[in-house]
Amino acid sequence: MYKKAMKLQPILASALVASLFAINTASAADGYVTDSQGAAVKSSNGLCWRTGYWTPSMATAECDPDLAPRPKAVQPPPVKTVVPAPMPAKPATENISLAADGLFAFGKATLSPTGKKKLDEVVAKLKGRSFDQILVVGHTDRLGSVALNQTLSLKRAQAVKDYLASKKIDDRLIRIAGKGSAEPVTTAKQCPGKGGPKVIACLAPDRRVEIKVTGLK
Repeated sequence: MYKKAMKLQPILASALVASLFAINTASAADGYVTDSQGAAVKSSNGLCWRTGYWTPSMATAECDPDLAPRPKAVQPPPVKTVVPAPMPAKPATENISLAADGLFAFGKATLSPTGKKKLDEVVAKLKGRSFDQILVVGHTDRLGSVALNQTLSLKRAQAVKDYLASKKIDDRLIRIAGKGSAEPVTTAKQCPGKGGPKVIACLAPDRRVEIKVTGLK
């Protein structure tokens, strides 16, 4: 019995050596000892067994996480900067107030040469520009009857419209109105009296033509 055991020992030792040699040979290219399933053989402490062929370049994340090459971080795609489109210019409103005494003779609704020149300046501002509407409003002072002042203010507004239209301003976009003496600029205390050169001169600011241009671009 003893002799048989002695004969088996060399055989078992040879088999063990052959087994280890086979494992090492199979795993030499990977740098770690692996089992027949290709899994890394680990010690009781959970450490992988390195082969004699192991080099740092063979390190794996499972066995040597500190030495294994780390995956490159995926860079997020560059953020596109969206440049907002420029806001379109807002249509403007222009208010022009012209003294009636510079446009008409006192109590009249016919444009004077000086008045036409002043309106030419208005036309120059509008040339080459678009607009939605022009409102021409005539105003008188408080002297005279309400009905007369109303008629005079409307005729003066019409005269201004006709002149603007003669200068190629689209008359379809021009509206007129007459306010008579309903919207004075002066107060009763500023210009007391019922007439005379002094009162007429004092009331000059009330005699005016207002031109309001809306939607001007």
